[in-house]
Amino acid sequence: MNLHESGFMAIESIRANKFRSFLTVLGIIIGVWAVIGVQTFISGLNSSVTEQLSQIGAGTFYVQKYPALRLGNDEKYRNRKDITLEQVRAIQEKADLVSIVSPTVYTFAKTVKYFEKKTNPDVFAYGGNQFWQIAGGYYVQDGRFITGADVQNRANVCILGLSVVEKLFPFETAIGKEIRLEGKRLKVIGIFEEKGSTFGQNRDNIIFLPVTTFEKLFGKNLEMQLAIKAKSPELMQEAMDQVIGILRMARKVPPGKANDFEILTKESLLETWANLTKYVFLGAIVIAGMSLLVGGIGIMNIMLVSVTERTREIGVRKAVGASRLEIMWQFITEAIILSGVGGVTGVVCGILSGLLLGFAIGWPTNIPVVAALVGFFFSTAVGLFFGIFPAVKASRLDPIEALRYE
Repeated sequence: MNLHESGFMAIESIRANKFRSFLTVLGIIIGVWAVIGVQTFISGLNSSVTEQLSQIGAGTFYVQKYPALRLGNDEKYRNRKDITLEQVRAIQEKADLVSIVSPTVYTFAKTVKYFEKKTNPDVFAYGGNQFWQIAGGYYVQDGRFITGADVQNRANVCILGLSVVEKLFPFETAIGKEIRLEGKRLKVIGIFEEKGSTFGQNRDNIIFLPVTTFEKLFGKNLEMQLAIKAKSPELMQEAMDQVIGILRMARKVPPGKANDFEILTKESLLETWANLTKYVFLGAIVIAGMSLLVGGIGIMNIMLVSVTERTREIGVRKAVGASRLEIMWQFITEAIILSGVGGVTGVVCGILSGLLLGFAIGWPTNIPVVAALVGFFFSTAVGLFFGIFPAVKASRLDPIEALRYE
């Protein structure tokens, strides 16, 4: 019996028991689905994160109170002192290898008002200095950005994102108007270019003020992050060492004791993100492994049932000259086709669910071709492995005993 005939007989057997075949491969479908769905989602997310981090200029690094990824008890991080504007000024005055120091603080504002009009809750309120648009990647399309004088004089001025402008000024220009934030009057001096959404977050639903004005409105007890740019990429490591020394002195960290702040670079952020997605993917692999094991056991079980049901057929085929290898190959082919159909179904469901999930929450997605091929071949291998024992059992049946079977 050739391969074509074996495949045809296997497909006919599966078609004759459609629902039973579906239940048999359900574990394989779920396992492959989980891996491909997560991989589809994560691969697109990785591309987006890499693209976002690539926008960080050469020679730029960040200083903040907390590490990029916090796992478990973070009490030791919460007990650290906050980074302050005084420490920012110390870096500006003493770090001669640094060209830009841009502090950022943010909080959620309840609403921003213009007479009777008001925005939706949870507008992102940011505070920074005159370098913030370079470090943050936000640029003004109308009006002007803040100046060093605005920061120094704690000027009551602000710049709005397009979503806030559309809510408050649908039919008039926003430049020069006065709005209210937390009951404080602020003059609109600029409007940011459209940024769109990233990871489901509207990046245009923001209001930006001088960091000194921000502290006047919201207080000083807010987490501050610093974006620092070295005078040249070649001096980045030396600039980092210089900033670390200045901050340790300003924060009174004793010699020999670890830093009570974090230094982040583009490379360290990419590494942290890779570690985070690795744990998510490993979780999916564990779920998939358990599902594939259950699916494989299901295939073995149903193939044993099939051997029992078709004992007389096996006896007839052996009586007319079928070899043990031909009998064994028939049942192995059936197991492989069963698991292969489950693998293809799981791959398709995984890709579609990953794409739909990304579309629903506005996150980018990519189709992981390599992972899809690996998922299919692995599911086929599961069918081969778990189909061998029933196939061997079928091939060893005595033709006389098989013909007598009722």
